[in-house]
Amino acid sequence: MKGFVQDIEKVAVENDEFRRVLYTAHHCQLVVMALRPGEEIGMEVHDVDQFFRVEEGAGEAVIDGVRTAVQSGFALVVPAGARHNIVNTGSEALKLYTLYAPPHHKDGTVHHTRAEAEADQEHFDGGTTE
Repeated sequence: MKGFVQDIEKVAVENDEFRRVLYTAHHCQLVVMALRPGEEIGMEVHDVDQFFRVEEGAGEAVIDGVRTAVQSGFALVVPAGARHNIVNTGSEALKLYTLYAPPHHKDGTVHHTRAEAEADQEHFDGGTTE
């Protein structure tokens, strides 16, 4: 196995897709996201822990009702069961990456827009990148 070894900051900043699954291992998954100005991930709850890192832009993280301004360089850990959302409050795209443990999306998933992501009922099916 080769794993994932890349400049994640560069990959995240160059990404223009709402969601792109980069790598799926047996126990975690790496995903990059780009939120347009005013766009949000949408309030959600997972039964898995989740890590986010903001690489570019400014926004607001909401975890169980607590709102916190975030910007490039910020990291967030969202515990399983916490209601959460990330909102782009800036004037440029908010670029970030996230790690799910265990994986949440089907390997290779690409959602160009939030609407496309919401319409897609895909879920992790056990398939890994390698």
